[in-house]
Amino acid sequence: MTRPFAMMLCAFVLFASARSVSAESAGQYPLHAAAARDDAAAIDRLLSEGAGLDGRDGSGSTPLLVATRANRVRAARALIDAGADVNAKDRIQDSAYLYAGARGHLEILKMTLAHGADLKSTNRYGGTALIPAAERGHVETVRTLIAAGVEVDHVNRLGWTALLEAIILGNGGERHQRIVDLLLQAGADPDLADGEGVTPLRHARSRGYRKIEAALLAAGAR
Repeated sequence: MTRPFAMMLCAFVLFASARSVSAESAGQYPLHAAAARDDAAAIDRLLSEGAGLDGRDGSGSTPLLVATRANRVRAARALIDAGADVNAKDRIQDSAYLYAGARGHLEILKMTLAHGADLKSTNRYGGTALIPAAERGHVETVRTLIAAGVEVDHVNRLGWTALLEAIILGNGGERHQRIVDLLLQAGADPDLADGEGVTPLRHARSRGYRKIEAALLAAGAR
């Protein structure tokens, strides 16, 4: 088993476990439960009664992170407007900002960016929000994160940048082609290799991604 695969498998197990704990414990935490069902009125009432805005459930998730995982926009807005910490992380190093970026929850992502998102914060892989957004083909999310100022050449613990993940874990289709173009236009290094010395160009060629290969060559890749 390769080291990158082993790290990803371990993280998946932790992620699944955290999701399960969060789901089971939501009923024990009224504010988390209100966030999960997108009930902004209940959120406002509970906060007025003294509920802990950034209280944690069994997985270490705040109500805002619960809302973000379910893409509950009204709940997220109510919590963020009340001052919820958009950078608070759970036990597997997800925050509302990082999760919204990774999953392409664009409306919530924009709210976190407007309320103090830490652009340098990293997930359990040591990657910024931009890297999983690029991998998963979230074009507008990638565009938004680039415009916000996230470092395009950040390298995670797997030895991959956003550009590398868009190629290695993408499917070479239109969305990933557009993401590669956005990253290159933003100044991503087309020659920045992975931890084993394999460049983006070599990865694209080995997968038969001709349009991505052409884009890399146009950007000066060797």
